[in-house]
Amino acid sequence: MALTDTAIRNAKPKDKPYKLADSQGLYLLVNPKGSKLWRIKYRMNGVERKLALGGYPDITLAGARTARDVARKQMAEAVDPNAAKRQARIDASIRAANSFEVVANELIEKKGREGRAATTVKKQRWLLQLLGQDFRKRPVADVTPQELLHELKKHERRGKLETARQVRAFAGQVFRYAAATARAERDPAQLLQGALTSPTVTHFAAITDATEFGALLRAIDDYQGDPAVMHALKLTPHVFQRPGEIRQMEWPELDFEKAVWIIPTTRMKTREPHTVPLSRQAVAILREMRSLTGAGRYVFPSVRTRAKPISDNTVNAGLRRMGYSKTQMTAHGFRTSASSLLNESGKWNPDAIERALAHMVPGTIRRIYNQSAYWAERVEMAQWWSDYLDGLRDSGNR
Repeated sequence: MALTDTAIRNAKPKDKPYKLADSQGLYLLVNPKGSKLWRIKYRMNGVERKLALGGYPDITLAGARTARDVARKQMAEAVDPNAAKRQARIDASIRAANSFEVVANELIEKKGREGRAATTVKKQRWLLQLLGQDFRKRPVADVTPQELLHELKKHERRGKLETARQVRAFAGQVFRYAAATARAERDPAQLLQGALTSPTVTHFAAITDATEFGALLRAIDDYQGDPAVMHALKLTPHVFQRPGEIRQMEWPELDFEKAVWIIPTTRMKTREPHTVPLSRQAVAILREMRSLTGAGRYVFPSVRTRAKPISDNTVNAGLRRMGYSKTQMTAHGFRTSASSLLNESGKWNPDAIERALAHMVPGTIRRIYNQSAYWAERVEMAQWWSDYLDGLRDSGNR
């Protein structure tokens, strides 16, 4: 006779374990201490075996019968239910060991070994932490698009649209890496394209009027503060490289005799080394700085410790103290100013200007060509630009 829930609830422990049979090999083992355990008795290759399903009431009678039916189907396909159970445990263990966080950290470390900029690696670790702890612990192969969207919507609800976009892009990298290393089969982030509100693109504020730029140069000349900040402010308009590349400038990167600054691959957004010709004015600013910080590593060390460069917001803070708001001028805006005024002059090949800005030129052949073909023009342009800046500073107009 098949078991009933009432019979199971009323089953009392005895001095010795005893069985309550259901049907098709399923039975309940009642132990002297009161535990009630589901078992299935079956034969595989002529050998009698037992399969443990778990305890009652965690597994109900209906649940035990479903598990029994699954086991019988496995046997019909010549699969040993116990072997299948062991494999399921192994698979679960592997999935747990390959959590999203584990795979993400592995990818980030790989990028570090490949020479990605320290700032890039740091940002990716930050993006990882923006995903909830429960999400990070999930097996990477089990994450659904709905789970990822739930995490992204948290940032979107707070108005952090660009953050949500960056987290989705980072998660996509992790899922693709997991797929490439045989630990996932798909990229849930790919399925979420268009699901988030697109952030409004904002450009770095910059002064592109020559007269106003001359006034800014005069304000920089009058700026008083930490020598590293003063000289960084003075140098930035002349070399117009990215703020992070300037603030992390190291003395071994500079060749005063050849008047060049070689920015290593690890600090370049384009992942290629970049050589910057230095005008006489730029060299003079750097020589002044060398007398102050030449014994250390960084050209522009932090006021707190010479073991670190000035912070990423130092030049912007200097601009604010000079009275320029973030909607008027930014450290990154010097690049826009240079690009605009150099192109406006009509004296220089636009490709030479793009190369000077270290912008990635489309096409491998064209990129290789631009790295070498415009060097002489860039050297001439660097000196012309510094002379032009001196003229703007001294007269306020062209």
